[in-house]
Amino acid sequence: MEAIDVSPEMLTLVGMGVMAGHRWPTSPVAFEFDFGCPATFRFHEKPAIDVLEEGDDEVRLIFIVARDACERLLGGALDLADGASYFLPSEMRAIALAIRDCAKPEAAGTPYKLAKSIELLCELLSAAAAGRLAAASGPATMSQGDLQRIAAARQLIDDQWQEKLTLGQIARSCGINRSKLSRGFRETYHCTVSEALSERRLAEASRQLISTDLPVSLIGYRNGYLNNASFTRAFGRRFGRSPSDFRACAVAA
Repeated sequence: MEAIDVSPEMLTLVGMGVMAGHRWPTSPVAFEFDFGCPATFRFHEKPAIDVLEEGDDEVRLIFIVARDACERLLGGALDLADGASYFLPSEMRAIALAIRDCAKPEAAGTPYKLAKSIELLCELLSAAAAGRLAAASGPATMSQGDLQRIAAARQLIDDQWQEKLTLGQIARSCGINRSKLSRGFRETYHCTVSEALSERRLAEASRQLISTDLPVSLIGYRNGYLNNASFTRAFGRRFGRSPSDFRACAVAA
């Protein structure tokens, strides 16, 4: 596997082949990414080469990171469960794929993958600290199949948030009934389907307010709000200020 020395405290392994011969950080933990559908990652509290090499017949991505470094970034203890798998949110999956599938020449590809590795680790730890990581094994009341369908619903929201999605459409697309989706989604992600959709749309709207000069009303419409009043109300509830004030404060800063 290709080894990228991100820092003395972090090693990224990407590609195929054996892992032996690469320098590991002191007292490491490992994040092992699985690009199935849905994508997940497994946390290893005390990683071992023989365990991590079990899937060496496919292109892979593994982070080996000093526990101390993770806990500095977290600002507290790293309490992910050893051997547990967690669903990888769509935005983090995109970063992981950018590392795995990078086709840039070595001179550009190595620093690119290094930077993306830091970005992905920070996003993972931030999500862990905020309780936003959903375990890939659900409660006894939920089958593994239903859990995967609920994860697929979350990915559909993250990928198709611009469309006019309804609970019924999402449920049909993922092969699950509405009530089971509603209940399971709340248990898994600690929010409702509509709240997740709204959060995704408002996050994109906030980005566009800062990074573009598009009219506020057009940004609202592009992000699923049929009129400026409904967009302003929803944005105000989420960010505590109107879209115009949010943009003005960002520009002033």
